Amino acid sequence: MNQDASPSLFSEQGPLARAIDGFRPRAAQVEMAAAVELALHDQIPLVVEAGTGTGKTYAYLAPVLAAGKKVVVSTGSRNLQEQLFHRDLPTLARAMEYHQPVALLKGRANYLCLERMALLDDAVPGLSPEGLADLQKVRRFAPMTTSGDVGDIPGLPERSEILPLVTSTNDNCLGRDCGHYQDCHLVKARTRAMEAQVVVVNHHLFFADMAVRDTGFGQLIPDAEAYILDEAHQLPEIAGQYFGQSQSSRQFIELARDLRLAQKVEARDMAQLGKAADQLERNSLDLRLAFGLGAGRGQLRPALARPEVGQALARLKDSLGFCHEVLKLCLGRGEQLDQCFERLIGLRTQLESVTRVEENGYSYWYDCSRLHVGLHKTPLSVAERFSAELAREGVSWIFTSATLAVGESFAHFCADLGLERCRTLQLDSPFDYSRQSRLCVPRYLPETNGPGRGRVLANSLVSTLERVPGGSFFLCTSYQVMNEVAEVLRARLDRTILVQGEDNKVRLLEQFGQDGRAVLVATGSFWEGIDVRGNALQCVVIDKLPFSAPDDPLLSARLEDCLRRGEDGFARVQLPKAIITLKQGVGRLIRDVEDRGVLVITDNRLVNRAYGADFIRSLPAMPRTRSLAGLAEFLSTLE
Repeated sequence: MNQDASPSLFSEQGPLARAIDGFRPRAAQVEMAAAVELALHDQIPLVVEAGTGTGKTYAYLAPVLAAGKKVVVSTGSRNLQEQLFHRDLPTLARAMEYHQPVALLKGRANYLCLERMALLDDAVPGLSPEGLADLQKVRRFAPMTTSGDVGDIPGLPERSEILPLVTSTNDNCLGRDCGHYQDCHLVKARTRAMEAQVVVVNHHLFFADMAVRDTGFGQLIPDAEAYILDEAHQLPEIAGQYFGQSQSSRQFIELARDLRLAQKVEARDMAQLGKAADQLERNSLDLRLAFGLGAGRGQLRPALARPEVGQALARLKDSLGFCHEVLKLCLGRGEQLDQCFERLIGLRTQLESVTRVEENGYSYWYDCSRLHVGLHKTPLSVAERFSAELAREGVSWIFTSATLAVGESFAHFCADLGLERCRTLQLDSPFDYSRQSRLCVPRYLPETNGPGRGRVLANSLVSTLERVPGGSFFLCTSYQVMNEVAEVLRARLDRTILVQGEDNKVRLLEQFGQDGRAVLVATGSFWEGIDVRGNALQCVVIDKLPFSAPDDPLLSARLEDCLRRGEDGFARVQLPKAIITLKQGVGRLIRDVEDRGVLVITDNRLVNRAYGADFIRSLPAMPRTRSLAGLAEFLSTLE
């Protein structure tokens, strides 16, 4: 493909303009497309920060389709993955008359498992009435689906308790020994992906594939000539999850449940098997309780030193040993029993690895939800492993996001991924922030960690939020502040107040958009990947600069590692990560050339600490004020 192809694709008389209503060439989009084209040709990795409104999706897809290369496109979430596959890719393919096969591939937890569904009774012990209702939805859906994608099941909650029972995991999948292998939805999806020219995946599946390849046992996604990683700012953190090890008490409970199913089908005379399963489940639950009643995260080393945790872990290991002895007596009696035996061996080995906490170069930590505890061993750096991937011959790599640089430097991102030789490009948003927006850091703010801070902030901003003609986001850095803010706003503001967690994300956003004047109070998951255009969103409040909590176990391990190497951990780790996260939150406000709105950041450190200037330099050039009254004047023009 020649170097003039990108301008012709994006010109006013080009194929995109002819086929897409309202398409207008954008200089930054053409520049990015030309850079992608060059990277496809010379195979030097390309890192592009493309500001909101650049049109980066078309800028990387169009050159790849025109070049006819086999490509894997990886995005940051399943929602973005589906948007790209169902909306952006078909639009471009029609415009460019592209007729090669394309495929969408998700992780196995997104597909119905025919084997596990066949084993389920209508009356599943322990299921709530809601869970039983969800099971009926799944049963009605199963005969009609061709994809088996659980995301297509009408009315099924994202976190339904039925999902682990009707989908498979690496642990419980029977593979080629399964009686439903020929009809398996996951196998069919992977086959389509292997045969396709363009495959759309997400980052979790991308790194799961790398981890599987490391074991030498196959692959999950096809080899490609080009890899495009969108929302690339998420890569270092997600990569750490897959290049380390994690184990959850949920895995032991699911094994116990599957042991009971296997006994019922293949070993009715083995009463000991039921006792072993009961003991395993009981000791798994006891391990969760040993970590305390609250949810949260912490360092694993000191936790294992506590007597109650050490004893609970010892009892869990004993029950795994008991299961091992009983299952040995059942070997050869059926596929499910044999598969449970193999899972048991793997889980015992993994448990030994994640609780042997002396190895250097890793962070050992735990996290607790209401029902389960996860034990984790995460590498402090993925640069060495990922740089080996970048060294593959004959492959082009493109990394892009709206937030990769700190100021004008890509050093933080490149160092995290081991990108020593690459080309970088920073493209500003085409939006006129000086006309479309205002930034306010109000005076007289409470201390960032003061008691009842959320209530103080909400009370001080009620009159400002009342003046916003459209809707507002109130983005918080903790659940405690989120709940305090919501409580005050519901008492004092005559608007619909929506709160993260009270419904699923998609329905909350639908309700927010339809209302037009609502206030959505949320934490982390609403800081990125949200696209609300027009008057429905005219104000974004951010409660605090998003530094990671100092007691975050992975952060503290990385800071210790920096200290040992004589580096400044704050400048090397904490500050760049916080800047990129803030840029994501700020990016929710202006999503279109017609959007107008105000950004309020209620953290004095932005103006009275030296590093505040680093944050400001990384944000769009919004006119700034410290007066909420001054902000009211701009808000009055938004009617």
